[in-house]
Amino acid sequence: MTWSNCTEATEFIFSGFTDRPEFQITLFVVFLVIYAVTVLGNLGMIILIRLDSQLHVPMYFFLSNLAFVDFWYSTVITPKFLMMVNFLAERKTISYSGCTTQMFFFGFCVLADCYFLAVMAYDRYVAICNPLLYRVVMSQRVCVYLAGGSYAVAIVLTSVHVGSVFSLQFCSNTINHFFCDIPPILKLSCSSTDINELVLFALGIFAGLSTLIFILISYLYILSSILRIGSAEGRQKAFSTCTSHLTAITLFYGTMIFMYLRPTSSYRLDQDKLVSLFYTVMIPMLNPLIYSLRNKQGVKAALRKIIDRKHIFSFLRVKSSKGPTAES
Repeated sequence: MTWSNCTEATEFIFSGFTDRPEFQITLFVVFLVIYAVTVLGNLGMIILIRLDSQLHVPMYFFLSNLAFVDFWYSTVITPKFLMMVNFLAERKTISYSGCTTQMFFFGFCVLADCYFLAVMAYDRYVAICNPLLYRVVMSQRVCVYLAGGSYAVAIVLTSVHVGSVFSLQFCSNTINHFFCDIPPILKLSCSSTDINELVLFALGIFAGLSTLIFILISYLYILSSILRIGSAEGRQKAFSTCTSHLTAITLFYGTMIFMYLRPTSSYRLDQDKLVSLFYTVMIPMLNPLIYSLRNKQGVKAALRKIIDRKHIFSFLRVKSSKGPTAES
């Protein structure tokens, strides 16, 4: 259903990721597995950090918040996407209010990710460049303020932009995408989107590039401090605490810059669906894996400790249950 004249939209229709029915069952299974891994990975990260007292430090406090955001980041998009690729879904629709809600929470999660990655870079800067003042500078109160500020700024900026997008009038309700992203929604407008594009670019500069520049400056100081460490072992140990964070930054900012910091005239929505799929579905799944596999002294050690503890408890239970039987 489309309109030749501007009218009020009550629902939107997604074109979906693919219109080839032979791929739908395969896609459904693949992305269901990805979503399950994402949920288990991020919630498992939060629980693990909560259970291990040695991880009750600023670095893992921010990491647990990042995992919390990534959980919702994927949950906002993937379940609806799974419903669309499911071969039983004949009409791939979303209500007007549902589209607004999805865009808001998606934008909130993206911006919160930006600020938490920047805060984590600041945490690494203080830990490596001013280790003697680390406990003072990164106190519990400061950490709570930084986390709360990240959430608050993300909410305000997202509200401004979503409000400006849905103040437009739409000439069509068919979205050439698999979720309510900003560029394909702007394509539906029959009114001028110049102000919206300017707001999108300004928000990208304010939230995206500003945090990226802050991260790069932090790591310039970190690199300078690492190079001044006398021993190769010390330099390796200091740098190893940053590799997971640098990998997450590269994946996240690389795709975001490609998607949003370019003119809307250069968007090719069919091709950009693949890029969108990567940062909406894959990155939330990869982040807990990156921080787990590349962090030998933190997450992996804590996980190994909990597994060993469970093995010991199960061994003791088995041994105690066999004791009376042997005596009898």
